[in-house]
Amino acid sequence: MARTSGPETRDKLIRAAEEVFATKGVDGAQLRDIVALAGQGNPSAVQYHFGSRAGLLDAVMAGRQARTEQVLAPLLDAAEQAGGGLHELIAALVGAEASELATDRGRRCLRISAQLSHESGIRTRTPHPTLAGTRYWRLIERTAGRLAADGLPEPLLLERLDLALTVVGAAMADRARQYLDGAEPLTDEPLFLADLVETTTALLRAAQPRSVPAPDPSPDL
Repeated sequence: MARTSGPETRDKLIRAAEEVFATKGVDGAQLRDIVALAGQGNPSAVQYHFGSRAGLLDAVMAGRQARTEQVLAPLLDAAEQAGGGLHELIAALVGAEASELATDRGRRCLRISAQLSHESGIRTRTPHPTLAGTRYWRLIERTAGRLAADGLPEPLLLERLDLALTVVGAAMADRARQYLDGAEPLTDEPLFLADLVETTTALLRAAQPRSVPAPDPSPDL
């Protein structure tokens, strides 16, 4: 019977989860498929090592975040030394996220994290536990500060920032899917990343709505 204890088994389960969550989706993945792919004979291996399905998913995302943090550290420092403008901050974000495109493991994780973009905690300014205290969250706070300085009201600011990061995540996940499938992208990677920086920055800098239509006062039919 395969071992169900030790760091080696834990790593096998994480890597199997990355593959199954990426191909089947976070909601569609079955723990039995993850356990089988990891070569484990004990069906309770996930519970033993991670406590639950959610614990396993958090472990997958924590590993992905740790890799991204290493890349983001110098990029964010450089952006802040250059004045921390909106364009520089988004370029740092995109550059760090793009580092995951270099490996199949990273590509799978990009596909997973795109499904979880609204769980980051941006809309409540309360980071998900895997993001608390990270440079990624510091970048989010710096970006929010820039938008606030431009006069964007807090509710609109948070919705727009959440949308922008969702766009970045979706674009990265789609690029990752193309790489994993062996498809030929429309643009080369440097152009794709440069355009994603410009598009995301433009989204965040969009003018505030001039007016909001009043609700329809007519009674429900």
